[in-house]
Amino acid sequence: MYEDILLNNNTALHNFELFVDGHRAFIDYKQHGDKYFLIHTEVPPELEGKGVAGALVEKTFKYLEANNFKMVPYCAYIKTYLKRHPEWERLME
Repeated sequence: MYEDILLNNNTALHNFELFVDGHRAFIDYKQHGDKYFLIHTEVPPELEGKGVAGALVEKTFKYLEANNFKMVPYCAYIKTYLKRHPEWERLME
């Protein structure tokens, strides 16, 4: 889902972002070396229930893996996502 929408790493705001239908969904992070601490996922009300959060998390994981980064999940949504998709635990530090 949302394959045609590119993930943006907004380093100035420390966010991974997706823009869908003019709305911004994001994951707030802190980076230390090769680790990304994923703090909070936010999807605007206009996009809730449309699979945007899951697409955002998956695109973020693919970005981290492609760039040889590890992650430390603090976000409750991301922790829940990992329970449903344990194959991504390979990115955990």
